[in-house]
This record gives sequence, C-alpha cells and structure tokens, in this order.
Amino acid sequence: MHVETVVDIGCGTGTLLHRARETGHRGRLIGIDPDHDMLAVARRRDDIEWQTATASDVSGVAADLVTMTGHAFQTLASDDDLTSSLRAIVGSMAAGGRFAFETRNPVVQPWTRWDEEFTVTDDRGDTLTVTREVVSVHDQIVTFDETFSIPTLSEQKVVRSALRFLTVDNLSTALRSAGLVIEEQFGNWGRSPVTPESPEIITIASTLTAA
Repeated sequence: MHVETVVDIGCGTGTLLHRARETGHRGRLIGIDPDHDMLAVARRRDDIEWQTATASDVSGVAADLVTMTGHAFQTLASDDDLTSSLRAIVGSMAAGGRFAFETRNPVVQPWTRWDEEFTVTDDRGDTLTVTREVVSVHDQIVTFDETFSIPTLSEQKVVRSALRFLTVDNLSTALRSAGLVIEEQFGNWGRSPVTPESPEIITIASTLTAA
C-alpha cells in the first residue's frame, strides 16, 4: 500500500510525524490535537501541517492512513463523540485508505494497576511526578485523576480524564456502523492474536466495499 497522506489524530507533541519525516516520508503529514501547548512543541517542524482540532473535526483530507496512537481512541468516551468521530474519520479517508489505532484490552482490567506514582521527563528536560488515582468504573468508562507535580514549584495540577474500554466485539460493531471493517487485529506489538490475556487491541480497519 502506497501511503502518501497521513493524518495523526491526537498527535500530541508530534513525535510520530516527526519520526516519519526524519525517516524519509515525503508525502503530506497532518497532525491534529486539541491541546495548544502540545502543538506548540510539535510545531518545531514546519514541514508538517498542524491543526488545533478533534477527531470529529477531520474533513476533506483524502488520507491514505489515519492513525490514533497512545490510546487516543479511548478518549472518545461518549456514544455521540465515538459516532461523530468515526464518521469524520471515514469521510477523511481516500479510497483504499486505512485507519490504525490501539486500545487497551478491557478483559485484563488494566485500571486495577493505575493507583500509583511515577515520574516522567518532558521535552524540556523537566521532571514531573504524576500520581494517578481511579475515581470510578462504570459500564465501559473508567474515570481517573492525575496529579502533576514539579519539584521546583509548590503548585500542583489535577486533571480528571475518562477513557472508554471497548471489547473486540464492541469495536467491530462501532466500526461497522461507521462503514469500516477490521482487516487485521493484534494483541500486542509483536503482532500476536488477541487473547483474553492480551494487553492491547491493535486494529487496522478499512472502508466497507459494496457487495
């Protein structure tokens, strides 16, 4: 498959598209994210298009490949958001295009191991301490708080997030309703099949063709 135009939804600081350009991709690259601060970092490269938007805003791109990495697909928590985003993604794909994304496998209940504290280093080299605490688990939605602390500052930032955990069957139904069919699905980055023990559900889908 020739991939000329790539759209990365939830691109964050642009790591994926930066790497694509650095390793030789010469086509059109488009990064989309609603976070202004992350896009400010991504815009260090000006040979990539950056848009402040969400998945449901994507249109008129004719993308050969649409990606959502870093479990960004799981932020489509409500039925309306999931439906409108998938509809927009399908509308943005060229004939023969693919949609590739990953979600955490709900069968292994990864949120049961999320109450923890860890440190991360941002792009400027600052070390952040992150404390994560699960607030609720209801139906397919896991709500949790993340508290961000910087050693040099006394102020903390608390961010509440909600992620949706869809099973393999849930995903198939949602994709098919939007006009997509699953081509391949893997349980981890080694491309093994999805099992009840798999940490991931990595999906590659394409548009349905008429019978």
